[in-house]
Amino acid sequence: MTTPSTLAQRDWIAGLERGVSIIEAFDDAHPRMTAAEAGQRTGMTRTAARRYLLTLQHMGYVAGDGKLFWLTPRVLRLGQSYLESARLPRIVQPFLQRVAAGTHETAYLAVLDDDEVVYIARNGPNRNMNTGYVLGARVPAQVTAAGMLMLSMRSDAELEHWLDNRALTVFTSHTITCPAEMRRELALIRTQDWALCEQQLNLDSRGIAVPLRDRHGALAGALNITMPMGRETGKDAVARVLPMLRETAQAMRDLI
Repeated sequence: MTTPSTLAQRDWIAGLERGVSIIEAFDDAHPRMTAAEAGQRTGMTRTAARRYLLTLQHMGYVAGDGKLFWLTPRVLRLGQSYLESARLPRIVQPFLQRVAAGTHETAYLAVLDDDEVVYIARNGPNRNMNTGYVLGARVPAQVTAAGMLMLSMRSDAELEHWLDNRALTVFTSHTITCPAEMRRELALIRTQDWALCEQQLNLDSRGIAVPLRDRHGALAGALNITMPMGRETGKDAVARVLPMLRETAQAMRDLI
């Protein structure tokens, strides 16, 4: 994917960047904003932000009451377009179904987007949504098995830069917040080529993940399972599901 740092200036459309940044400015802490607030969060003037908000409102992506603006469900079309057009989520679905049927757990395909894990495919029971993720969910990478696995696959220099520029947020009493401890955990995950994450985001949640590589050996994502804590030990859970995860990831390798 082309990034702004490698895109020729003549090909850069600043207006598109700003329009997308307005959409991304809305979050759980800012579900409704004035034009001035949106401008402050995106580095625009109030007048410029208002013009983008009104344009997005005309397109149906934003609603407003004359003062406050908020996103509409139409924004979900953007994510749905990816899920319907991307090849990877379609390819993995029958494999996730096999994993879910063989383990009686919910299986996911996750990819890394900056500091967050995004779940782009899933299959399995929905018996406890407190230990599962909806399709398209975004979760901090530092507290998930899939996220820690993919972080561990970065180069040493990239990892050091990430650790030096991130505050490790506390979610539970088990969350790793010490950079030195995180380095050790990521080094272990890289060596063993799989990850176990317990109670770091949710006290009732355990995750196990393996890398999904393409035919050239490049990391394409993480194949993972989430399950409730309490039914078995972490060691027993790994013994039960890790072989199937590894076997499935290997079977998918020649298809991606």
